[in-house]
Amino acid sequence: MTEIETLEAFERHLRSGASLRGVVLQGLDLRGFSRELASVVLAGSVFLGCQLEQESLQAALSQGAMVFPPFLGLPYLPYRSSLYTPEELYAEFDPARPESYALTLDARIYAHWNAQGRAHPPAILEALAQRLHDHAITDAMEELLAGQGKPRKVVAIMGGHSLLRGQPAYRDVALLARELTRRGFFMVSGGGPGAMEATHLGAWFARRSEAELDAALAVLAKAPSYKDREWLSRAFEVRAAFPLSAEERTACDSLGIPTFHYGHEPPNAFSLHVAKYFANSVREEGLLTIATGGIVYSPGSAGTIQEIFQDACQNHYNTVGVVSPMIFLGREFWTRTRPIYPLLEQLAQGQEYARYLRITDSLEEIVQALEEYGRAVGASHLPRPVL
Repeated sequence: MTEIETLEAFERHLRSGASLRGVVLQGLDLRGFSRELASVVLAGSVFLGCQLEQESLQAALSQGAMVFPPFLGLPYLPYRSSLYTPEELYAEFDPARPESYALTLDARIYAHWNAQGRAHPPAILEALAQRLHDHAITDAMEELLAGQGKPRKVVAIMGGHSLLRGQPAYRDVALLARELTRRGFFMVSGGGPGAMEATHLGAWFARRSEAELDAALAVLAKAPSYKDREWLSRAFEVRAAFPLSAEERTACDSLGIPTFHYGHEPPNAFSLHVAKYFANSVREEGLLTIATGGIVYSPGSAGTIQEIFQDACQNHYNTVGVVSPMIFLGREFWTRTRPIYPLLEQLAQGQEYARYLRITDSLEEIVQALEEYGRAVGASHLPRPVL
């Protein structure tokens, strides 16, 4: 079915003289188009959360169109047609007043989510609205990953949210993401602070020098933890000091996939696209599924370890249709501090993914391994992940 998600696309469709049969119109305010809608056949069309004049609504229903009405009074759009951006989520944020975060869309949706029972809303309509929202986010994310008919080479970096700005490991993740972005990989992460933020910071600086990255790191280190009052303000200070041009936004693109389940950890400000979910389980599985180019595991705790074994399960049973690299950054950490790697090595014996397991302290070795895998498989031959 054809999807129409903007008024401009809707008007182009009407001008072309094409029928609306088999067309899905998503989240559009069509109250000014009653005359145009009266002149076309509406049978077989689908209206997802569109606003319609009464006569248009009656015509659509009488002709057999499917009409999913909009939800009113919510701080979020269940039928949204695009991913979030930091600019949208933080539109009301004033870096000079860190407390202004409470006014942002991100904070307002999180407050609403808390007030509605968090992951278990008692109201069935609230639960339905959240599921529709997450479905719309997945749909928009799949469109982003498909690009212009050329699938992106998606690589994820996982790691702890508690990794502090100013720590050497934070810089290592940023350097790694910067180099991978320069080589054409599309970086994704869980979209939050710590190692996740470092991933998107590295992508943001893909067109800049290491000295410029270090200058940004020095600014960020003034508020090391996401619990610090100026954590978000320092990020916006870096964004202002090192802005991206339109061309650079294309070259420095990245995707964060956070969740309102951990809404006390605001999404980082450096991912250009934000696929923020209500259902954390959907978000976790989807994040691992889209990373068909490989996943790098930097040091982390329970959440990162959960992701490791979810990814291992996907590879073990080849549930995604491709077996991809699992690379562990930090030999001491993953063999002694959190001795996950020896267990995973044993689990993988006799399985195809055993040859894609790697543990190293070398950023260069990680880049080389991911490039070798990409050349061997070829992005055009990777199956389109079904989320």
